[in-house]
Amino acid sequence: MLSQRQRKILNLIEAQSRVRVEELAEQFATSPQTIRKDLQVLAELHHVVRFHGGATVVGGVEYTAPAERAGDAIYAKQSIGAAVAGRIPQTCAVFLNAGTTTAQVARMLSGHSQLRVVTDNVDLAAEMRVFPGLEVIVPGGVVRRVDGAILGAEAVDYIRQFRVDFAVIGAAALAEDGTLLDYDLAEVQICRAMMAHARHVILAIDAGKFGRAAPVKLGHLADVHTVVTDGVFDPWVGPLCKKHEVELVLSDR
Repeated sequence: MLSQRQRKILNLIEAQSRVRVEELAEQFATSPQTIRKDLQVLAELHHVVRFHGGATVVGGVEYTAPAERAGDAIYAKQSIGAAVAGRIPQTCAVFLNAGTTTAQVARMLSGHSQLRVVTDNVDLAAEMRVFPGLEVIVPGGVVRRVDGAILGAEAVDYIRQFRVDFAVIGAAALAEDGTLLDYDLAEVQICRAMMAHARHVILAIDAGKFGRAAPVKLGHLADVHTVVTDGVFDPWVGPLCKKHEVELVLSDR
């Protein structure tokens, strides 16, 4: 049975997605050691996921609908989209993974020319097909009704036939140990194939995804060449990128 303080901590985590030990200790006028014990109790009951210095909500089993997610951090995602598109040269080939942040990248490619884009999303393909300088390619496979993502072994095999210049991917979370996480194993398999068959991998991710939890391992930060994010993130992100020799680009600068 949870104590009154533990229930209040759980309510805070559910409202804010993540909390820090030091902030909770100050808010509840108790010691960091006591807060760590409270968080451990919540973690053992599978209410939260611990990380170094705090805790976050337990990752769900699937994404919320894209229409519900599209408004989350919208200005950050637009800024990230513009920054990523600015790093894609003319006359090259690109993998573009499905997602609300990568969708902003897609929209920012409207002025490019002689660009071949392979995407695993029929909605993105339909949006980009009217851009005059783009050739848009989609693999075969099963189309997921909720967001237009193309899934299945056939799609993975098709992706593996290419060797492109850039892969632009998203992720549901980046853990403090550098693990990239997502929700859907079938979608992760597509994304892994894109990463493996691109010369340069760009991770487009808003800062709200840092330190969060999701159940499926997508890969590791070491598999990425460039991270593009907005300018407000946890202090461990910069050193982690430096450790793995990953370029860190801030979209708001």
